[in-house]
Amino acid sequence: MDSDALFSLGAPAVAHSAPAGSVGVDDFASVGEDAPLPVRMRPARIDELVGQEHLLAPGAPLRQLVGGGAALSVILWGPPGSGKTTIAHLVARATDRRFVAMSALSAGVKDVRAVIETARRQRRSGGPQTVLFIDEVHRFSKTQQDSLLAAVEDRTVTLLAATTENPYFSVISPLLSRCVLLTLQPLDDTAVRGLLRRAVVDPRGLAGELTLATDAEDHLVRLAGGDVRKALTALEAAAASATALGVDRIDLATTEQAVDVAAVRYDRDGDAHYDVTSAFIKSMRGSDVDAALHWLARMLVAGEDARFIARRMVIFASEDVGLADPSALSVATAAAHAVEYVGLPEAQLNLAQAVIHLATAPKSNSATTALGAAMADVRAGRGGAVPRGLRDAHYSGARGLGHGTGYRYPHDDQRGVVTQQYAPDDLVGTDYYRPSGHGAERSVAARLPLLRRIVRGSSAPTSRPDGPVPAVDGRHPSGAGHTGGADEDGDDAAEEVQQ
Repeated sequence: MDSDALFSLGAPAVAHSAPAGSVGVDDFASVGEDAPLPVRMRPARIDELVGQEHLLAPGAPLRQLVGGGAALSVILWGPPGSGKTTIAHLVARATDRRFVAMSALSAGVKDVRAVIETARRQRRSGGPQTVLFIDEVHRFSKTQQDSLLAAVEDRTVTLLAATTENPYFSVISPLLSRCVLLTLQPLDDTAVRGLLRRAVVDPRGLAGELTLATDAEDHLVRLAGGDVRKALTALEAAAASATALGVDRIDLATTEQAVDVAAVRYDRDGDAHYDVTSAFIKSMRGSDVDAALHWLARMLVAGEDARFIARRMVIFASEDVGLADPSALSVATAAAHAVEYVGLPEAQLNLAQAVIHLATAPKSNSATTALGAAMADVRAGRGGAVPRGLRDAHYSGARGLGHGTGYRYPHDDQRGVVTQQYAPDDLVGTDYYRPSGHGAERSVAARLPLLRRIVRGSSAPTSRPDGPVPAVDGRHPSGAGHTGGADEDGDDAAEEVQQ
């Protein structure tokens, strides 16, 4: 059965006594001439490994693992194409230890125990130590993972496990605590580009028989999204198309035809990045859900960082939806968490769900304008001292300074609201928050004037911030402040607040 790795982990045709789903080092490390390009280009030594510099320092656990210098059990966590299987391959070839590879897709508890029992017998007879590689270990059940604990604990086997899922959620804590966790990062564009260029000229790859056009190379890098396996697979398909056409140059048109994905004109560091992002935000703000989904798809297909998209949506949820739909922030935050927890490509669905929610939600920028107005006053020097009743009265001597004197505890009043000065003297009666009449904010708009009349009292003065109010992040929305009325008695209004 094919796994996430660059090879099949199916049982070999010989060695019928071997546990199901396992292979030995010879089957694991062998590479045929007709093997896929990603397999042929797999690094033969650790110095050829790219993109994981944080794990390659002298004396680092990864170098110890590959060199056999220490019997460390390791869990490799990283996205597809980041090098987990490559590291296992290097371990298999670089040490004199017995190596057994097993896929969590096809192996069961019985198979794991058989490997451990064989390793224990060999260890007792003075044989080589056993390295057990388990691909996609997150697919093992709790019982299957439990079966590894004792053998890892006493080093009957050195465990090398690979997973694309967050091990803090997918691997049981006792097993995680017995292993060193190495986090592999997605390859950046520079690393993917370098590996593509190596594959074009390397005898194991295209051996210089074809050249790769710059725009075709850019397209392959974008298409990969940090997954070098995907990039090399696409390069191999494009090379086959070029050969079939009788040309010695792989151009963009040939590449697009071979991988059936059109090149998206999108530069993550250029104007297109900002233009598409702006169109995405403005489409959601304008409640055009279809356009918003198009721009989302445009960014995803072009390889935009999903975390960047999620961050923009979290900001949008408060900036443009706000209290008109308070659940919008929860939805956007949940989508951002899903991007970190699930990852692409599956997290695309979480992003799409959040975009649909945000685009179709009622809109209000009242939180944006309210904060902008308040910050403008602070920057202009308006404010003053904290009223005595609100000052901290918990430390020794505070009461002697009058701190807390006259403070009224709202919960002592049956209404839960009391007349009291909370703002500095310069800002008494200033209204920053101006609720819209959209969605859930309608009820807030009805309740807020009543709350202000109670808190300020029937004769509380009101004021409006002077001049245009710059909102947060440099925008200049209109209607940043307004004057609330105070023409009704607070006690009468309190009855309405409680309803």
